[in-house]
Amino acid sequence: MIVAFSISPTSGSEDGGVAEAVAAAVRVVRESGLPHETNSMFTNIEGEWDEVMDVVKRAVEVVAAVSPRVGLVLKADIRPGRTGEMTAKLERLERALEND
Repeated sequence: MIVAFSISPTSGSEDGGVAEAVAAAVRVVRESGLPHETNSMFTNIEGEWDEVMDVVKRAVEVVAAVSPRVGLVLKADIRPGRTGEMTAKLERLERALEND
């Protein structure tokens, strides 16, 4: 499964920044050893249901440690028996675009 998620603390620095809290969450993802990528809006992570959800839960917990309230947006592509789909989906898209 691939999960795209975004964690938002309700409080941040005095200037409204949330980079430190988000960095703590991304650190949890990177240390998980699962395939992942982070962009300006979401972090994508791929693995089995339990291991991916455990990483998301731990990422939320580190943000909750510095914020009294946490928002979580999560989207999942659940396709049993498939691995490597984070890159394979993009490769299929690129091939389709080449056929235009």
